[in-house]
Amino acid sequence: MQTLIPDLTDRQSFLDRQALIEKSRQRVQDLHRLQKAGLICKSGDFFPSVHYPPITMYPPITEEELFAGYTTPADGLLDVYAHIPFCEKKCVFCHYPVKLGQQSAEKDRYLDALEKEMDLYLRRLGLDRIKARSILVGGGTPTFLSLKQLRRFLDSFVARVDVSTCTQFNYDVDPVTLIRPEGEERLRMMRDYGVDRLTIGIQSLNDDILKMMNRHHDVAEALLSIENAQKFGYQVDIEFIFGYPGETFDNWIDVVEKAVSLGVEEIQLYRLKVEAYGDYQAKIKAVRERGLQAFPSVEESIMMKQIAIDILNANGYHENLRRVYTKERKYYSHYADNQCCGLLDQVGFGLTAFSSLRDRFGLNTQSFEDYYQTISEGKLPLNRGLVRSQEEQMRWGIILPLKNRCVWKKYYSEVTGGVSLDEVFRPKIEALKSFGLLVEDDEKIELTKLGAFFADEVAQQFHNPDCIPYPRDAYEQGPLYPYNNCQP
Repeated sequence: MQTLIPDLTDRQSFLDRQALIEKSRQRVQDLHRLQKAGLICKSGDFFPSVHYPPITMYPPITEEELFAGYTTPADGLLDVYAHIPFCEKKCVFCHYPVKLGQQSAEKDRYLDALEKEMDLYLRRLGLDRIKARSILVGGGTPTFLSLKQLRRFLDSFVARVDVSTCTQFNYDVDPVTLIRPEGEERLRMMRDYGVDRLTIGIQSLNDDILKMMNRHHDVAEALLSIENAQKFGYQVDIEFIFGYPGETFDNWIDVVEKAVSLGVEEIQLYRLKVEAYGDYQAKIKAVRERGLQAFPSVEESIMMKQIAIDILNANGYHENLRRVYTKERKYYSHYADNQCCGLLDQVGFGLTAFSSLRDRFGLNTQSFEDYYQTISEGKLPLNRGLVRSQEEQMRWGIILPLKNRCVWKKYYSEVTGGVSLDEVFRPKIEALKSFGLLVEDDEKIELTKLGAFFADEVAQQFHNPDCIPYPRDAYEQGPLYPYNNCQP
């Protein structure tokens, strides 16, 4: 006779899950309290704080305007990004322009242009080679090249970038490009060129969710890609999306519990972004508008994040850089830390790539044809950017470091030309402290655990009113209404 009562082990697992879920409800209370205070918009949507100003808010700029008066850093070091915008398939959640399928001739054309762009940049900076502090190659799927094309790219790249000074050489990769004999050869080749860290876009460890995302790998292939990367000695960071259609508390707990068992150095969490935060709207918006799939609510997504954090913490993973959880502090993206926390000079090559320099920002075109045409004319493919004013520098100097780690007061004064953080933004800082979102001492300002949970919104408190992501009526006019106390 079949019993409906689970055995003790199953019962304990059930109780543990229920306890995780119940504990996470506290974050829903925090969400509603902070919405009422005006920190979080009424809809509960979020806007990632990855640049200041936000990426869509830069005016047109010429190459001459961007580089007027610019000199390379005294130590000669730059962080370097290269972008390769090709994928096998288009993920439903993707907000970036890419070309799909093999397209071998198009990839060769793009690599031709990328090499020419780097040469133009070297001439503009007056350098023979760039001394790299750290390197990130992203996409798209930057490993979605033939072995011959990958070697061509790496040869051309290291001819122009000195990797001997590089503390970390990172690739953002797709699981399928790391499996089977060709994938293993790709791993061997990248390692031989100095690549030492891989960020693998796993996104889920549930086959049904992967299908709904239009991923072209299954769970078994994802796990094999991690195993292969570890076999070749890479530092491994794996990424997951929460709040995706079809995700439930149960299957999300399954995913995170499996993730912490894999022995990777880093685990990264992303909340699903439906509305575009750049120039391209992903297909996921049409999926929601048509009601084709049931989306977790804002409250459920918030609970999923807290559930994941609790499982990660229980297994020795703690937040290092924002959204990235590690067992040891030494494991993190040097590129992200240098750019977002250190505010160090970084140059980017390729479609949609950006250069974030100490007092200015330049963004490449999002159009393949514009990219090719501009480079063929001997010009950098810039289309937007900004040389920051003093006020913009003061905002930039606090927003990204605060979101990602902390703001060191002495360093803030250095990057802003002598401005004291003990004096500026005082009403904002005190209001955020009163809600338990910030802590401050003589040396630094940083987020509390609650502030870190809502890090994007806290960082946006320091935006100029013209750069706040949502309109005035999208927020409650409480003590943290973002349009109040906006002046430094």
